[in-house]
Amino acid sequence: MTVSQEGAAMLRAAGLRVTQQRLATIAALAERPHADTEDVHRAVRATLPTITVQSLYVVLAALTEAGLIRRIEPAGSPARYELRTGDNHHHVVCTRCGAIADVDCAVGHAPCLTPSHDHGFAIASAEVTYWGLCPTCARTDPDAAPGPATPSGTPAPA
Repeated sequence: MTVSQEGAAMLRAAGLRVTQQRLATIAALAERPHADTEDVHRAVRATLPTITVQSLYVVLAALTEAGLIRRIEPAGSPARYELRTGDNHHHVVCTRCGAIADVDCAVGHAPCLTPSHDHGFAIASAEVTYWGLCPTCARTDPDAAPGPATPSGTPAPA
């Protein structure tokens, strides 16, 4: 089955109309996990040159609302989107270059973490972001410490 066929099936299963904009967005995210809006827009424009950023925001919102894509917002980074949904996985972010990778739950069942006190909340999920140096950045300067995020939450400058 092609990405387009899988995308159409996903859209129909979620009760959404199958449109070229939605299919192109799903295809872009299949090739670019953790892409920001600008990256998705650039990829979608390769097949749909007239799509506007505003139209793409509408598509991303609809796909997110339907649970077909996940929006993540690492501190200091624009919103990113991915097709991997429903498994409560986490992310690791490079403090130098901003590269992002998926991290499966370390232990237990979703939500993967049990808070010491839930304050009466019915916990449904947990979102964890690990920060450090990606392999490429670590090789570039092996003596460099990973460095914590700055107080504003943005990665420390290289």
